[in-house]
Amino acid sequence: MRLIIFDCDGTIVDSQLMIVATMKRAFETLGLEPPTREQTLSIIGRSLHEAMRDLTDDDHPIEEMVQAYRASFVELRDDPRYEEPLYDGAKECLMALHARDDVLLGIATGKSRRGVDAIIELHDLHNLFATIQTADMAPSKPHPGMVYQALEETGLDAADAVIIGDTSFDMAMGKAAGITSLGVEWGYHDTPTLLRAGADKIFSTYADLQTYLMADLSQKRAI
Repeated sequence: MRLIIFDCDGTIVDSQLMIVATMKRAFETLGLEPPTREQTLSIIGRSLHEAMRDLTDDDHPIEEMVQAYRASFVELRDDPRYEEPLYDGAKECLMALHARDDVLLGIATGKSRRGVDAIIELHDLHNLFATIQTADMAPSKPHPGMVYQALEETGLDAADAVIIGDTSFDMAMGKAAGITSLGVEWGYHDTPTLLRAGADKIFSTYADLQTYLMADLSQKRAI
């Protein structure tokens, strides 16, 4: 059995418009200068509290900033301008992997559980994931806690798991947990950054990723 853990933002869904707009509104609500788009994208993958610490040198209370972000998210989530679409090939890849009897799928994300549930509902991804690890139940990436909890929930060992993500935080988390770390180019950190963080392999499309995973699974089944 193989546990394949996916990051969410920047890996399964393209959430950059929503996150950038929400961060901007949250900072403005508190009378603070908003971070640039590049600054906001650089912290995607971190938990909200850690992201706020990374984005400000101000003495403003972090908890107040987190609450402002959450309130802004609620205000914007029904605005069609900020829809979080699936990346091309994402659902097809997930469905193909889920159909196998030697695969369990997981999510490990800086989103809240409520945010993940909204994505699952929006894109009809129900019942695909055997384990879902979020920022409100584990330390922020790159801490390996999410991976450890996913392994414990599924009863699998690190040697049987892989993390797929678009940021250095995903790659570093995988390395810290002792699992294979696969990077994707369509998200928010570039290839050199992913490689420096420990990516074992990089993919440019979901089709390439799916081909690799299927071949890897077939090879292990043959052994």
